[in-house]
Amino acid sequence: MKSYVLILIAFIFISGKQQDSITRTQFFPKVEQRAKNIPAKDKIWVFILAGQSNMAGRGLVEPQDTVPSERILTINRTGEIIVAKEPLHFYEPSRTGLDCGLSFGKELIKRIPQDILVMIIPAAVGGSSVSQWLGDSTYRNVQLLTNFREKAEIGKKYGQIKGILWHQGETDATQNRIPLYKNRLSQLFEKFRAISGNENLPILIGELGSYSTNNESWMKINEQIQIYVFTDRNAMVVKTSDLKGIGDNEHFNSEGQRELGYRFADKYLQNLK
Repeated sequence: MKSYVLILIAFIFISGKQQDSITRTQFFPKVEQRAKNIPAKDKIWVFILAGQSNMAGRGLVEPQDTVPSERILTINRTGEIIVAKEPLHFYEPSRTGLDCGLSFGKELIKRIPQDILVMIIPAAVGGSSVSQWLGDSTYRNVQLLTNFREKAEIGKKYGQIKGILWHQGETDATQNRIPLYKNRLSQLFEKFRAISGNENLPILIGELGSYSTNNESWMKINEQIQIYVFTDRNAMVVKTSDLKGIGDNEHFNSEGQRELGYRFADKYLQNLK
C-alpha cells in the first residue's frame, strides 16, 4: 500500500510538471519566419538584451506576443536572422518565457522613420551575477561575455548597434555584493561599449521590481543603479516599482514585461531627443 501511494504521488508530481511545461509553451511559435530583403546596415538599428532572468524573460507568452512585424528582427540559436516572435531568448529552454524585447521593438517602430528596421539580439542568462559577466564565466552552458561579443558581432555585421537593454541585480542583492555593485557595473559597461565599438553607446537599465521577499536588498541595488547613472551621461534608468510579478517573488508577469519594453523604448527615444 505504501509503495502504491508513493507511486501515485510521483505520478501526480510528474504530471503536474508536464502540465506546467505545456501551459508555459502552448503559444510558443512553431515556425520560424526567415527575414527577407534585409536592407543596408544603416537601416537596421540593433539592440542587445543582457542581464539575468527578468531580461531573459519568465512571463507567459500569449498569442499577441507572437504577432510579427517584418520591421522587427531577431536571431535564432544558430545566428540566422528571423522575424521576431516571443520568446526571443533560447539559452534556457526549460525556463524561457516572455521578455520585453518584442514590445520594445513594437513601440520603437511606431516612432522612428519607417525605413528603419529594429533587430533585437538576446544575450541574457537567468541567475547570472555581474562578477560572472566580468569574468566571462560559463553559466548555464553560456560563456557570458564571449556570447555577448559573438552576438554583438552579428549585430555589427547586419546593422548599427544603437543601445543595450540591461536588467540584472537580483543575484547581486546580498550584503557582500551590494557595496561592489556600482563599480562592477561600471567595469562591465565599459567592456560592453568597447565590444560594441562605441564608448558613448546608450545603456538602459531596468530597476529591480518591488514584489520581492528580499525587497530591502533589491531597493539597495536600485540605489546603486541610480548612483551609477549619475556618473554616466549615456546610461538611463527605467522605473519598475508599479509592475507586478508572476507570484514567485522574483519575476515580472507578462503585462509587466510588455510595459517594461514600452518604457525602455520611451526612455531611449527621450535620449535621442
